Amino acid sequence: MTTPRVEPPRPHHAVHYVNRVGWLRAAVLGANDGIVSTASLMTGIAASGATGESILLSGIAALVAGAMSMAAGEYVSVSAQSDTERADLAKEKKALATQPHAEWEELRDIYVERGLTVDLAAQVAHQLMEADPLGAHARDELGISDLSTPRPVQAGLASAASFACGAAPPVLAAAIAPSLAGISVVPVSLLCLLLLGYVGARLGGARPGRSMLRTVFWGALAMAVTAAAGHLFGAAI
Repeated sequence: MTTPRVEPPRPHHAVHYVNRVGWLRAAVLGANDGIVSTASLMTGIAASGATGESILLSGIAALVAGAMSMAAGEYVSVSAQSDTERADLAKEKKALATQPHAEWEELRDIYVERGLTVDLAAQVAHQLMEADPLGAHARDELGISDLSTPRPVQAGLASAASFACGAAPPVLAAAIAPSLAGISVVPVSLLCLLLLGYVGARLGGARPGRSMLRTVFWGALAMAVTAAAGHLFGAAI
């Protein structure tokens, strides 16, 4: 009688979504801003009684200006974050060189606050500081990790690209039929917002229904308010 072969245990790899938060937030924000701001501007121009060509021109201008603004804003903000992190790391490096024992106590106390016993926390802090003292303090004291390392150029390009992708559908809708630009921009934009809410929720592991409703509601509200302003000031002018 043969002994049945026992299969070795397979490693368990749970799927987590937290590592997607950074780029997912930037992508959803950029695309949503591209759809809403461009469609709202075009809707406001349409409500003022402008021609289809003027509506299309305003959409193209909004796409280019918005993409450049997103790129510049993201680059500047992420660069500021990077400067702050570098300054903190330099301060921590100096402290480790001048008062290593105090820094060890600081790291030990962090682990005690997280639930370890004093003895175990002391051992963990000692071993981590022997291996990579600056990395241990950066990660556990400052909250800086490789996953959150700021990359200004990458962030700027990603924001510009996501904005342009979001702004493209309403502009294309006006370009395909300029005479119907005032009518086609709104449904095309709302459909894109629905799709964005669905994709963003699925990538983030959330239920899509609430995300889709939230995205469409605020986008529709922005377009309605801008259309009202365009009609009001267009009539006045």
